[in-house]
Amino acid sequence: FEVHGLPLRIFTDNGNPWGGSQGNRWTKFRVWLLKLGVEIIHSRPYHPQSRGKNERFHRSMDEEVMSLRPLATMADAQKAFDRWRHIYNHQRPHEALDLAVPASRYRPSIRPMPRKPAEPHYADGTITRKVPATKGYISFMGRYWKVPDAFCGEYLAIRPTPNEAEFGVFFASHLITSINLTEQ
Repeated sequence: FEVHGLPLRIFTDNGNPWGGSQGNRWTKFRVWLLKLGVEIIHSRPYHPQSRGKNERFHRSMDEEVMSLRPLATMADAQKAFDRWRHIYNHQRPHEALDLAVPASRYRPSIRPMPRKPAEPHYADGTITRKVPATKGYISFMGRYWKVPDAFCGEYLAIRPTPNEAEFGVFFASHLITSINLTEQ
């Protein structure tokens, strides 16, 4: 992001670290992206065709790098990937681009990477709670309520809903969970 700028959104599959697997929607990585203003869009579960271009890219990488020779160390693997990436993006024409190379079509984002991700801002009078650094709980109305551990150390907003006994718990504008005062 420091070199290429921030995207507006990232289209991902549903596995970790994107927050789509096993009901664990929220991860520290996803929270970091939200603080950077990057929206995460998930593909349909168990539908690799949704991300066909990405799947094709990985197939090419497997065929042209991974299966050619064993890569003994991470450093060897990185060198092989760097060489292949340069050829893939700067030398090899692509049919989908009318035989142009990808680098000829690439434009970096105009959104710069900030020195520090922005903290969410809540309107004056908003009920806020800071999630402790080590436990995913907040205190509200004399009780403790579970929130995803990804928000440890973050401030969350608690807002009333049309249901008198229910409140939404938000990170910035993102609803992360609900509190129902009638539940034990």
